[in-house]
Amino acid sequence: MLFVQPSFLIRLFYSGLIWRMPTRQPEVYLTFDDGPEPEATPFVLSQLKKWNALATFFCIGNNIEKHQDLFNQIVSAGHQIGNHTQNHLNGWNNHLYTYLADVEQCSTHISSGLFRPPYGKITLKQIRSLRSQWQIIMWDVLSYDFETNVSPAKCIQNVMQHVRPGSIIVFHDSKKALKNLSETLPVVLEKLSAKGYSFNAMPPYRPLQ
Repeated sequence: MLFVQPSFLIRLFYSGLIWRMPTRQPEVYLTFDDGPEPEATPFVLSQLKKWNALATFFCIGNNIEKHQDLFNQIVSAGHQIGNHTQNHLNGWNNHLYTYLADVEQCSTHISSGLFRPPYGKITLKQIRSLRSQWQIIMWDVLSYDFETNVSPAKCIQNVMQHVRPGSIIVFHDSKKALKNLSETLPVVLEKLSAKGYSFNAMPPYRPLQ
């Protein structure tokens, strides 16, 4: 079973996290995780430019180190960036201080107050430790483009059947997701545009001092 949208109980339990943007306007927030990667990120940037769309890229620090030019292209195109840890750590499988150190290492590459936990897995202790500095961004719609046993048609259906004003939609600019992404993203951009949706980047977050 694919859990495209998080349940009400999960949102309630993690109520301090951002699951959806508060708006009634026809606008959505596309997000791309796990890049930058040369197999996928240039394709995503070209598609976003074609539709005059802004998005938010939650980047892995290790990938930024390897592909600094691609990271610079994301920033130069006006997109928002966010921290996705240095090494794509699963918060449930890592000690608090190991996890925090990995987030901090990624922050040496990224000047952003936005953070998304890899796999969406994060503990309450990790949340309490991070939220003084970062706004933790989750999602309203998960496309499942990263699942190789899910077809592009199903990915499109996942998005189009669940999208609503303010939805935060997750895609991945990774080599693993590219097969689905290359067929899904153009269709989603076209269909949502036809419905009158605009595509916004997440607003920057600056913690109170």
